Amino acid sequence: MEQSLSQYRIFHEVARLENISKAAKELYISQPAISKAISKLEGNLDVLLFTRNSRGVQLTSEGQVLYEHTKTAFESLTQGEMELKRIKEFTIGFLRIGVSNTLCKYILLDYLKVFVEKYPHIKVIIESQSTNRTISMLEQQKIDLGLIAEPEGKKNFNFIPVMDIEDIFVAAPSYLANYRAREGNADIFQTGNIMMLDSNNMTRHHVDKYLAEHQITINQFIEVTTMDLLIEFAKIGLGVGCVIQEFVQEELTSKTLVKIPLETSINKRTAGFAYQPITASSALTTFLKFCNSNIGTP
Repeated sequence: MEQSLSQYRIFHEVARLENISKAAKELYISQPAISKAISKLEGNLDVLLFTRNSRGVQLTSEGQVLYEHTKTAFESLTQGEMELKRIKEFTIGFLRIGVSNTLCKYILLDYLKVFVEKYPHIKVIIESQSTNRTISMLEQQKIDLGLIAEPEGKKNFNFIPVMDIEDIFVAAPSYLANYRAREGNADIFQTGNIMMLDSNNMTRHHVDKYLAEHQITINQFIEVTTMDLLIEFAKIGLGVGCVIQEFVQEELTSKTLVKIPLETSINKRTAGFAYQPITASSALTTFLKFCNSNIGTP
């Protein structure tokens, strides 16, 4: 756009009111300033925009063409301002969250339930995916927020801790009884059926690192795509499942599952909300304030 927006605003008001004096009052500027701006715009565009008559001014055919465009443009700007005002008044916005199926079910859902009840006008979009994908999308600024286990290598994210999580191995009492009857006191990791998440999972990487550091060898294992399946497979006695302790607390309490003792516990991790502060929208800011005041509550 070669001309300044202020010149088009002056032109638009004069055309709408068909009177320079009225436009001057509307815009709080002098009549000579309006006449000068119109003359400059006509000179720059090399067309005559108005003709003068006893009642004021009238658009030329060229002026009418331009007016139709400025009318559309300024109406659009007005609608934009009204939309922003509506967003501010009703806390309307969009919040895009990346999260794994596991963390979504066991952590995020409780937060979302309360948040949506409190801020019903914010539209929440969930990207259900691996933690690796969530981190990548955060880096590319394709999502506003990620619920992840805090990365070991520090990323350029702000991180709000939600809860500590600990990876453990569990099995059904029936599986352990059958295993001991068959294998005696053999090392369950060498001769048992061990079930773990697939090798692309961040939890699997964390556990694999622990196993390597403590020279624990697994000879037969099943790779499972989700934590829910690991838990269910362990409950029916299919084998020993590597799960997150906080997500099977009910089963441990009821003794549906039994924790397999380890000489050294697997290091705990911290799950929380990660975000890039440079991309903080009003909806994200609202969610972060909500989280800071509700950590541990859900």
